[in-house]
Amino acid sequence: MKKVVDWVTVKFLIVGVINTLVGTSVMFLCYNILHTGYWAASALNYIIGSIVSYFLNKYFTFKSGRKSVREVLCFVLNITVCYGLSYGVAKPCVHYVLQGYSVAVRDNAAMFAGMCLFVVLNYFGQRFVVFRQEDR
Repeated sequence: MKKVVDWVTVKFLIVGVINTLVGTSVMFLCYNILHTGYWAASALNYIIGSIVSYFLNKYFTFKSGRKSVREVLCFVLNITVCYGLSYGVAKPCVHYVLQGYSVAVRDNAAMFAGMCLFVVLNYFGQRFVVFRQEDR
C-alpha cells in the first residue's frame, strides 16, 4: 500500500501555501473590495490558483514529464469537481451554522471552509489520479 504522507505530501503542502497566498488574495480582494460575489470570487481564486498549482505540482511536486492533453484535461476535471463539491457543501453548511451572522461573515467563513475542504480533495485527486505514477 502506498504511503499517503511522505516527501511528495510535504512538497504538495509547500506548493499549496504558495498557491493559497495567490488564490486567497484574489478571492478575498474580489469579494470584499471589488464586490464580485461569492461564486465569482471563489471561481477566480481557482482559475488563477489552478494555473499556478498545475505548473508547480506538475514539475516540482509530482515531477511529471508527460506532455499530455489527457493530463491537462484530467487536472481541469479534478479542480472542477473538487471546487464544486467543496464550495457547494461549504456554503449551505456554514450559512446554517452561522445563521445569526451577516451574509458577509457567512460568505467569508464559507469560502474559508470551502478552501480547506478543497485542499484535501484536490490532494487525493492530483496524487492518485492526475499525476499518478505506477512506480511510486
